[in-house]
Amino acid sequence: MNGHASPFSEALKHVVLIVGALIVILPFYVMVSYSLKAPHEIETNTGGFLGAQEQMVDEYCVKLGNAREDCLETPAIFNYSQAFKKAPLLRYLANGVIVTASIFLIQALVALPCAYALAKLKFWGRDMVFGMVLVCLLIPVHAIALPLYIMLAKLGLTNTYASLVVPWTISVFGIFLMRQFFKTVPDDLIDAARMDGMNEFSIVWKVMLPTAIPALLAFAIFSVVAHWNDYFWPRVVITGDRNLYTPPLGLREFRGGSDGSDWGAMMATATIIVTPLIVAFLMAQKRFIEGITLTGMK
Repeated sequence: MNGHASPFSEALKHVVLIVGALIVILPFYVMVSYSLKAPHEIETNTGGFLGAQEQMVDEYCVKLGNAREDCLETPAIFNYSQAFKKAPLLRYLANGVIVTASIFLIQALVALPCAYALAKLKFWGRDMVFGMVLVCLLIPVHAIALPLYIMLAKLGLTNTYASLVVPWTISVFGIFLMRQFFKTVPDDLIDAARMDGMNEFSIVWKVMLPTAIPALLAFAIFSVVAHWNDYFWPRVVITGDRNLYTPPLGLREFRGGSDGSDWGAMMATATIIVTPLIVAFLMAQKRFIEGITLTGMK
């Protein structure tokens, strides 16, 4: 047998990958399509991807006493304008940036020294500590949500930015990922830094950090995506202050009431929320892949 794959096996691989890609892309296709359509097109699933874009009547505008001819709107423009009019979406996006950036920065400040210690320093109990890190990776967030909420409530921190940030400032996944990357860094580089008079903290920030940019960027994408899209925890700790809503909570503004759910505006809001993540990933794709594969120093 030769080492070359048969044309059939190669074709099968491509078919599987294409089917997988279509399954992943389908929800995004539906989301963008619904954000451009009129309500009756969404309900009947007609109009193709863009919809007919025929002018529709804004029923809420009519209820305010305006003439129907003065309340005509193009579906795409109406949906995206409603996303900003019906809810303070810019405030929600700003909250998302504040929360995710704060979480990631603190996680990095904690993960880098911890990972360096577990990868390069020799001390009693190091393997046991690393084992505890691995165990913590197995604990689901929902299992500790109630104790975390009770603690924050007793400290009076619910309905604050602190309640959104503090519980996630230590990332065991970040420690694990950075530790695995630091294991690939030659010890000679660290020994040379020590001979130059650097202490361990200086080595972390001046030597290890520059080499760990690909892994740190990969961790940044995991962290930001997880907390930008998180609905569960903000829904638990933000119970009254609408000004603290994160982007996923903002989707609740379009939930069904007496007039039903505003699906077009909801999908437009979801599209706006997802777009920054997609753009950021595409811009950082190359470095992200480098970090995941843990290539180490070149």
